[in-house]
Amino acid sequence: MDKLPRWADVVLVPLISLLMAAAISALVILAIGGDPVEAVKVMVTGALGSAYGWGYTLYYATSFIFTGLAVSVAYHAGQFNIGGEGQAQIGGLGVALVCLALPWPHWTIALPAAMIGAGLFGAAWAAIPAYLAAKRGSHIVITTIMFNYIASALIVYLLVEVLRPAGQMDPATARFPAGAKLPTFGEIPGLSLFFSKNVPANVTFFVALAACWGVWLLLWRTRLGYQIRAYGKSEPAALYAGISPTRMIMVSMLISGGLAGMMAINNVMGEAERLLQNSAEGAGFIGIAVALMGRNHPIGVFLAALLFGFLYQGGAEMGLWTTIPIELRLLLQGLVILFTGALDNMVRMMLGIFFRAKAKGAA
Repeated sequence: MDKLPRWADVVLVPLISLLMAAAISALVILAIGGDPVEAVKVMVTGALGSAYGWGYTLYYATSFIFTGLAVSVAYHAGQFNIGGEGQAQIGGLGVALVCLALPWPHWTIALPAAMIGAGLFGAAWAAIPAYLAAKRGSHIVITTIMFNYIASALIVYLLVEVLRPAGQMDPATARFPAGAKLPTFGEIPGLSLFFSKNVPANVTFFVALAACWGVWLLLWRTRLGYQIRAYGKSEPAALYAGISPTRMIMVSMLISGGLAGMMAINNVMGEAERLLQNSAEGAGFIGIAVALMGRNHPIGVFLAALLFGFLYQGGAEMGLWTTIPIELRLLLQGLVILFTGALDNMVRMMLGIFFRAKAKGAA
């Protein structure tokens, strides 16, 4: 298969994959008696047509940025971490324990502490599959997906038996103290001119942007990042260069788990203000699609996270205001994953034929 120009691989392949997924979704909508044009209008208006819609779109995108970056870092080391869902849930446990530990005087003090708690708990949960892969040769995909279920069961047990306040019916922790409340976009000077106070998007969005920059800096501007990418490209070459496979697996998975865990500051601390069951809300799995579509680059992850934030919010509005079921957004997400992942080479092959024909014509 001919190698594509860099710009075509980065821009055209994801764009064509997205268009193919949208086209098939439109056919499905027609097949069930819906109107694809109306569906698109409702999605765009609901997700992007108002400050309220933008507030939810950016809220979802924030979570997807963290989990997308988590998958990307592990991928560059040749590890496919699909345990972001469990790591995010355990990160939520870290956030809850930190926020409930002290009567925090202000969110500017509580936020860094919660970030450390979320990162450490997420990294610790990723460390076990990483150790099994590095030392015992266990397949990272199998162990990380198993740990998603273990994390879910552990959170349910802790919420029901340990962390639930006496007399409370629902399995959840107590409300976090007022000093741990993160300001939403509607409460931030400047942004409050555009957003109302009831939107869930909060300061965690800026932490996610900083995480994008930090991951780029780590992977492409540090010695450790070079070692991670070198090991991911070729383990024999990395071994010859003196790079320890065990260290690369452990370090990359710890960073990956920490990033996934930090997602919890967005929804656990920023939106729910307490730890609930299924706090990750599927964002760990969406992060896989975000990383694939974003070509495992922080800029691409950011853009793909915005797209999936749009799909989440737009799909919810579509399910609310049309007769098209909300589950259709899951179909679209699945098709995006299918074309950006499993059928990625098919799109590249089609583009390769086009560029080869173009080059022959120019000759």
